[in-house]
Amino acid sequence: MIDAYEDPGTPDRRGGWAYLAWLVRCQPWRSLAGAVLASVWMVLLAAAPYLLSRAVDDGLEPGDTSALVGWTTALFVVGALNAWISILRHRTMTRVRLDAYLRTTKVVVGHTARLGAALPRQVSTGEVVTIGVSDVHTIAGALTVVGPGVGSVVVYVFVAGLLLSVSPLLAAVVLLGMPAVAVLVGPLMSRLQGTEAEYRERQGVLTARIGDLAAGLRVLNGLGGKGLFADSFGRDSQRLREQGYRVGAVTSWMQALGTGLPTLFLAVVTWLAARLAARGDLTVGELVSVYGYVAVLIGPVAFLVDMGYQLGRGVVAARRVVDLLRLEPDPGTAPGTVAGGADAPGEPAALHDPASGVHVAPGRLTALVGARHAEVTAVVDRLGRYGPSDATWGGVRLDAVPLDSVRAAILVADHEADLFAGSLREVVGGRREPSAAQVARAVRAAAADDIVQGLPQGLASPVTAQGRSLSGGQRQRVRLVRALLADPEVLLAVEPTSALDAHTEAAVAEGLRTERAGRTTVVTTTSPLLLARADTVHYLVDGKVAASGRHQDLLEREPGYRTLVARDTDDTDGTDGTETQDAGPGTGTGTGTGTGTGGTDAGAGTGGTDAGAGTGVDTEVVR
Repeated sequence: MIDAYEDPGTPDRRGGWAYLAWLVRCQPWRSLAGAVLASVWMVLLAAAPYLLSRAVDDGLEPGDTSALVGWTTALFVVGALNAWISILRHRTMTRVRLDAYLRTTKVVVGHTARLGAALPRQVSTGEVVTIGVSDVHTIAGALTVVGPGVGSVVVYVFVAGLLLSVSPLLAAVVLLGMPAVAVLVGPLMSRLQGTEAEYRERQGVLTARIGDLAAGLRVLNGLGGKGLFADSFGRDSQRLREQGYRVGAVTSWMQALGTGLPTLFLAVVTWLAARLAARGDLTVGELVSVYGYVAVLIGPVAFLVDMGYQLGRGVVAARRVVDLLRLEPDPGTAPGTVAGGADAPGEPAALHDPASGVHVAPGRLTALVGARHAEVTAVVDRLGRYGPSDATWGGVRLDAVPLDSVRAAILVADHEADLFAGSLREVVGGRREPSAAQVARAVRAAAADDIVQGLPQGLASPVTAQGRSLSGGQRQRVRLVRALLADPEVLLAVEPTSALDAHTEAAVAEGLRTERAGRTTVVTTTSPLLLARADTVHYLVDGKVAASGRHQDLLEREPGYRTLVARDTDDTDGTDGTETQDAGPGTGTGTGTGTGTGGTDAGAGTGGTDAGAGTGVDTEVVR
């Protein structure tokens, strides 16, 4: 079975059938052993009726006790041997399925890691989750074909040969049975693949919807949109259930045939054998053996029908895996990619994005502002080499520098980056082991002291995956602490304060500037509190720099910029960071520097710098 650290190999991505064949080729000897053991097991099952017939004809009917004892002993020995072979067969097939399961898991996980930032742009989260949770199991189950599937064909031919020595008519009936099964099951297999593929696609979409709803439930509740999305999700669930019923209908027919066809065989062949025995063409022992042969065939025929069912589902699942494996990362962004032999700059250097005209001076705090979030983050992606671009670093093209060097020096800190489960210290420390003083300084810079103090065990307190145990504002500040502790040469922070109330936002803005003093920092934001502390602000229109300068200068000479970032168009004084801000809907009586009681999330309070009271909503994504 594949080792956890073993290279899974290069999968065959030509299609679903090719992928399943590749899984078999990856373990040829084990697959062969499974087929041989299954064949021997089923053949010995068919040998039991023959031994029984000999015991009847040679021992019981003529009254020969020694012959009866001999054949009975042989029957016992064959049964015991077959029980041992059955154990070996089951263990071997379990290893075959586990190898396919683990190998597919390693291939999928490895490829998703290789895709990196290109993954969410090319495939939904729900699709990846469904592949990891459901498809790998289905693919592993389909490999049953290499064991009982092969054995069923072998024993079918073997029984037909035995019946040929008893009665050519009975042998012909058995041999013609398989084409009849294929005629009946074939159309159902094609239909199953079609309905299963549609069900599988809808399942992936709905799984992604569940993740989106779970992540934004608090915001939806605050905006009053929870009921609307719940109704939409309910309708999608109903459609998925209806499609599931269609899959179930086809499945039930295939399973019914798996039980009914062998029974029909048993009835037809037994009736014919009884007629032959009544005419004297068969002995009593031969009649018993024929009944036993056909009874043994119930298992193989059922296996063959189930094999068709499992293969139909397995091919659909394998196609989804192959579709994922066919995705390619953005040029120059895959781990280990080296487009050229250029070295990273030996000292702090400027970043430049020709596509937008953004120039980031080394050692300074630069802010990017734009009406369209996607256009601003696209600049960050290019500067962080998470997409193809002509960006330069110290005059050297980023895609000419080894990716490991870029990742070591340039960090993109997204405001929705994943948080892994563990203690708070482990979550913010990442791969590093920062000292207590470093952690304390980063926590203070991100205004996260109240988070540490509010948890029962402080930094040792457990944090659930994705920070579900924290509020939106707390998660954002934890991500910022983690980015500050990474201490990169260049920090590209996407909306680092979007989920914070004005009071906390002001503290974070000051802490970020102090902590990153002398190092290159880029933030995307529309917050006047953060913009007022930036050395340079680039105002982007249609993805290109329309104006650059200090925040106050842009407020005075750029009407579009003023409209975008000024929270109160009657008061655009942003030099001291006291613009009118609400953490939530309310009735403000003027501007000021009032203290907000929202803490980390603007749940309810005075909204930071607004002296009016009002009920706020969670501002995780609402600004």
